[in-house]
Amino acid sequence: MSAVFIVNDMTCGHCVKAITNAVQAVLPGASVEVDLARHEVKVEPGEPRVAIEAAIRDAGYDPKIK
Repeated sequence: MSAVFIVNDMTCGHCVKAITNAVQAVLPGASVEVDLARHEVKVEPGEPRVAIEAAIRDAGYDPKIK
């Protein structure tokens, strides 16, 4: 099951890389798909969502679970 987050303050390629690295630091091997235009981050597997959300937040962004 995947988890999808809206990250409205994600605005550039650096943001994409920072978020991807942050998620993969807590979930090594996770697939992270980012749609910059839609401000969406999709993580597979999507559990534990709390850990994923915390990783994105710790990277300096404000994720909302979609």
